Parts: sequence; structure tokens; C-alpha cells
Amino acid sequence: MNETFGDLGEFALISRITNALVTGPEVRLGPGDDGAVLSVDGAVVASTDVMNENVHFRQDWSSAADVGHRCIGGAVADVEAMGAVPTGVLIALSAPASTPLTWLDGFMEGVTEECASAHVALVGGDLSTAGAISVAVTALGQTRGRPVLRRDGARAGDAVAYRGRLGWAAAGLSVLTRGFRSPRAVVGAYQRPQVPYGAGAEAARNQASSLIDVSDGLVADLGHIAEASGVVIDIDTGMLPSSEPLQAVASATGKDPVNFLLAGGEDHALAGTFPFGHVPPLWNVIGIVEGRGDRDPAVFVDGREWLGERGWTHF
Repeated sequence: MNETFGDLGEFALISRITNALVTGPEVRLGPGDDGAVLSVDGAVVASTDVMNENVHFRQDWSSAADVGHRCIGGAVADVEAMGAVPTGVLIALSAPASTPLTWLDGFMEGVTEECASAHVALVGGDLSTAGAISVAVTALGQTRGRPVLRRDGARAGDAVAYRGRLGWAAAGLSVLTRGFRSPRAVVGAYQRPQVPYGAGAEAARNQASSLIDVSDGLVADLGHIAEASGVVIDIDTGMLPSSEPLQAVASATGKDPVNFLLAGGEDHALAGTFPFGHVPPLWNVIGIVEGRGDRDPAVFVDGREWLGERGWTHF
């Protein structure tokens, strides 16, 4: 019989989680006390992200390790989007007492691997019982003397660019929703997004004027920049990437692949605006920032206001 969370108990579970943790150079005190202590270079950036079972993930679609990867990647991407260097994460895990210990071990495997990729340390958290699995991750970062990148800095004439993937996770979700598991590339992208770690600090070094994590969809998230900055952003679909997996899913589902690129979230690409001549080499330019004139702040696509799908919304 598989042991469960209830069989082991709270404090033994905590020991099971913390026994093999690796700390980073900023960590002065990790798990085990009432709070963690980290050294700080510059200002502190903090962000919290929540993943709830049957809202953000399903156990028949995502393994425990997948959930571990996704929860860390999604939270750290928000720190990256501020132009900061991620340093640590705290995890609040709630789960039914009947949850198998094998789920916890798989989850921590994913957490540990993704923390290594993001160069962050797990420095603390909380554990509680609940009716379904819920994971809340607080990610911490530091500016190291560089300015924080906000959503309100875009200016007319700036280039719009992104780094990472667009549309792959949405295509994977579309495939899973229909009961299939291929193309494997997009299903894997949904289960374990490839966050472009280090791109936030790279954007800050190259004088980005604004930056955001594409978690809800490119149009939706660039819309936040447009609204905060009081500008119009125009995306050129001819500059968006075309990939065989997205084309295959679009063909099989009767969708336009551009919709995946414009409205698909959870790839956790970074998108932002740069003065011309300052876009880093690995970033893809996909549009321009325009002055408002007599227009409301908005995202245009190929010169027209986008009236199609915008992306994910909870309510």
C-alpha cells in the first residue's frame, strides 16, 4: 500500500521536503526557522503565483514533476519580467491527507530541477491539508543596481520584441483537451514551459523601457503595457514565428495558428519594448509602439485593433 501525506504527518513531510535542498550564495538562513534570511544587492522584487488542481493543472494531464516545474517557472518568470535576478522561492503546498508520498517525491523532483535551471534556492514555505492540491509560490529577486522594469515605460517609436516561445503551451492544452497526446512537443511545452531565464536582466542591461511575462496571452499582456504606458502597440503578424507543431495542431483543430501565437498563454516568454538599436540579439522584434493620437491605449494587429481572442482570464 502506498503511504500518504496523512500516514507520514506534517513534520516528517517537511523533513522529506527539506532534506536535500541546495542553497544559493544569497541564502544566509534557509528552511527550519520562522523565516528565511537572504542577502540583498539593490532592491528586492517579490511576486506570488498560485496553481490549483483542476484549474491550472489536472493530474491526468500533468505528472507531479510537471507541476513542480510549472509552479517554479511561472513564479520566477514574474521576477524576470521586472528585470531582476531571481534568487529564491518559497512554496506553500496544500493537499489532501490521502495524497500519495510518491506524488510529493515527484513534485520535489520537478521543483529541484527547475530551481537549478532558474538559479534560485528554495528557502522556505508552508504545508497544509486541503480538499485538492494547491501550490502557491513566492519568488524573490534582486536588482543589483539596475532599474526595475515596469509596464508603464513604453514610448512611441520603441520596438516591441519577445524572447521565449509563443503559442506552444496553448496548442498543447488544445491537444490534451481533445484527448490526444501529440504532437509531443506542444504537450511537453504545456506541461513544462521553457522560461527564458536570464532574459529579464538582459533586457534591463539593454535599456528596455517596459517588460512583461506572457502568461495570459501576447495580446492580453501587451495590452497591460499599452494601458499603463498610454500608447498603442501594433503587432506585425508577418514577424511572428511559424513552427511545424503549431501548424499541425491548427490544421487538426481547424484553428488559425496565429490565434495560438496571439492569445496563447503559459509559455512564459518575456515581451517588452526597447528603444531602436537596443534590442538584444536573441530577442525577436514583432512590432512597434505608436503614439495614441486620439485613440485609446490598445493593441493593434497588422494596423487594426484586435477583436479576436485575447487570452486567459480567471473570471
